[in-house]
Parts: sequence; structure tokens; C-alpha cells
Amino acid sequence: MEHIVIIGNGISGVTAARHIRKLSDKRITIISAETEYFFSRTALMYIYMGHMKFEHTQPYENWFWEKNRIELKKGFVTHINDASKELVFANGETMQYDKLIIATGSKPNKFGWPGQDLEGVMGMYHKQDLETLEKFAPNNKVCKRAVIVGGGLIGIELAEMLQSRDIPVTFLVRESSFWNGVLPAGESAMINEHIREHHIDLRLGVNLQEIKADEHGKVKSIIIKETGEEIACDVVGLTAGVSPNVDFLKESNIELGRGVKVNRKLETNVKDIYAIGDCAEQQEAIGNRRPIEAVWYTGRMMGETVAQTICGNPKEYNPGHWFNSAKFLDIEYQTYGWVFGERGRPEYEQHFHWKHPKEHLCITIAFHKETHEFLGINTFGIRMRHHAFDKWLTEKRSVEYVLEHLADANFDPEFYKLHEKDIVAQFNQEHHTNIQLKKRSWKRIFQFS
Repeated sequence: MEHIVIIGNGISGVTAARHIRKLSDKRITIISAETEYFFSRTALMYIYMGHMKFEHTQPYENWFWEKNRIELKKGFVTHINDASKELVFANGETMQYDKLIIATGSKPNKFGWPGQDLEGVMGMYHKQDLETLEKFAPNNKVCKRAVIVGGGLIGIELAEMLQSRDIPVTFLVRESSFWNGVLPAGESAMINEHIREHHIDLRLGVNLQEIKADEHGKVKSIIIKETGEEIACDVVGLTAGVSPNVDFLKESNIELGRGVKVNRKLETNVKDIYAIGDCAEQQEAIGNRRPIEAVWYTGRMMGETVAQTICGNPKEYNPGHWFNSAKFLDIEYQTYGWVFGERGRPEYEQHFHWKHPKEHLCITIAFHKETHEFLGINTFGIRMRHHAFDKWLTEKRSVEYVLEHLADANFDPEFYKLHEKDIVAQFNQEHHTNIQLKKRSWKRIFQFS
């Protein structure tokens, strides 16, 4: 029986295993050094905040794996011998494979800061990071202040986690405005304001110089590079992005860039070895997407795709239109299509920005300045239907068409105040148009899916 071995039990690896089982009777083994069972990584913050227990983050009961004949192996792979199709573990054990899927995910970035490996310094990506945070920041008596280094989605989540236990937070962000490499200026400014409203000490345009230790080798303070200011703290969260977790492959024959190089079928340069998820790097980027995408849903899609190829139905990875969602403290964020921030915006991309005069609600619509083709939308605090924008992007609709039908896209809960009329009115005023907002049509909405 052909043996499929998967290194990594995150969403990519587990999805691949599930779909291979649906399509075949092949022997499947999942290897992980992190946890015995698959868990939802995005839910780690809610364990610390007291909303759920760790077992609640496991989508499958423990009996699921044996019932579906998926073997689980706890261990750390240190070497891959592709000539003999053998894996070597840290404890000296070995395992043979017929086909291998590398799905080892990401690790937090470190940039050689003095003190970056002290006790009390952590990322927020693995279950072990959560355990470390619980040890060093159980309450505001043990942890009198935490410093977070790096502005982004993981950083803002960690700030929210610490705030849930009334632990003061200083947030060091290298950029002049929060996440302004991704968000347009108006949105980034709104998030700056929202962070500060939550009494988080947001420091923009600064870098970490050093993490200092006490006499026991534990964090006692950090130094800001630009000013030399020393800030006393008990925990330092390193959230300056993530990198593919591929160090164990450097002595192998597998081609590496920043991640494991793969083609559209997620095949590496070595026969019968594939890579998926955060650790995979496309040899050629797909459209405007980055060659490496550390996003939950793309990892799931890669798992589904590689399962088809391994089971005799070769399939190319096609993620479709870009979308994502997140939460900045109390503000929900969605993005569909492409809305570039201050960095990398094409000359042809024009933005329309609407912001509520009092509340933290806004949208930014990107469109082609010549053709008026709709390119993408960011929404903050207003829920919009994924299927609506996916359809309009595929059909290459105009920005005027999207605004005319904007009520169809809204799916805020009942009795929420709607803002489409105000949005369209402002666009008409700024662009000297006369777009008439159509009433919501359930007939049109049912055609989205």
C-alpha cells in the first residue's frame, strides 16, 4: 500500500490527509512536533482570553483519526533522504515514505536583536507560545507591562489578549502608521486612533534595539533604537511577521528560496515530494498574490489541490480572487480583490474612501482610473458578502455597477443601520455622477452562490 507521509498537522496538512482519504485507501501518516492533534491556530487567542478551552479548538474528536485510518506520529523531523525516501527524526528513529507532503507552516521572524531568546520573549503562533505567555503573563501582578514588537494582525491580537487581563501594553511599530504597507492612509489612521482609544501605548516609527535581561536571564526591559528610551517590561512579544519553517531542509536536495519552491501543482524539484501552506513558495507568483501566502484559507485550498494530484487527478493550484478577513480589537475587517496601501499601488489604481463621521466605520473601493473597472474593496465595521464581490470581480463590473448594487452585498445583522445611501451620495458628489442605489434584491443575492 502506498504510504503518504505529511510533515505538519496544521490546516494544510490535515486537509490534504482528509481529502486523500476521501479519494483513496492509501496509508496516511501525519507527523507533528507541536501537538498530537490538529487544532485551530486562529483560536489560540480565545483560550488565553477565557472564551474557550484548548480542547474546544480541536475540530475533530480524538477518535476521528483512527476511524479514518489516519496515523498520527509525534516527532521532529531533522533530515529527509530523498534517494531512499526516508525521514530521520531527532530521536534517531526513521520512517519510509512513498510520497511526502511538507506542510510545516511558519515561524516568527527574529532579526538578531540582542536578548531575543531570553525567558519571557515569545511569538504568538504555536501552542507552546500560548503556554509561555500563560507562564509569564498570567495576570498584571506577575506581568506589569508587556511590549509588542511589530505591527500587523498577530501583534494586534496579542495586544487584545493581554488587555483582556488588564496588562498594560506598549506597541512598537516600525512604520509611520499602523499596517500602512497594506492599508490605505485613511484606514491606517483610523486603526491608529482605535488602538490608542483602547489605552494601548502605540509607538509609531520606532525600532527595537535591544532586550535586556535581569540577573536570572529573564526579560526586564527593552531599548528603543531611535531615542534610547528604556521601557521596563516582563514580556516581549515578537510579532514582526513570520517566515517559512524550512530550516530542517537546508541540507536536503529540495530547492529552497524563502520557502520550499513549488510549481502550480505544488510539486517540488524532487520527485514525489510536495509542499503546501505557509512553507510553500510559488516559483512564479499568481497574479498580484505573493509567492508565499501565510493565510488559513489558501493553506486549506492547497491541501485540497495536492490531494487530487496525489490520487491520480493532477490539478493546478488556483486560489481565485484574493480575499481575507481579520479583527482590529472591536473593528471587523474584510477585503475582496486588490486595494493597495501606500506601498506598491499601481498608477492606474484610484481609490474612493468613505468614513462615518463619528463611528469607526469605513470602506475603500479601488477601481481603474481609465476604465472604471472595479478592482477591490476594504470594509471596516460593515459586513459584506464574499460571493457578491467574487462574482463582480469575475464579471469585471464597473465601480458604478458595484455601488448601484451595494445593498445586495451588505449582510449586517437585522436592525443595524445601513450606510449604502451615504456611501453612494459621497461618490456622486466627488465624481459628479448620478448613481442610483438599487433596493436589496433577494433574487439577485441568491444568484451569488
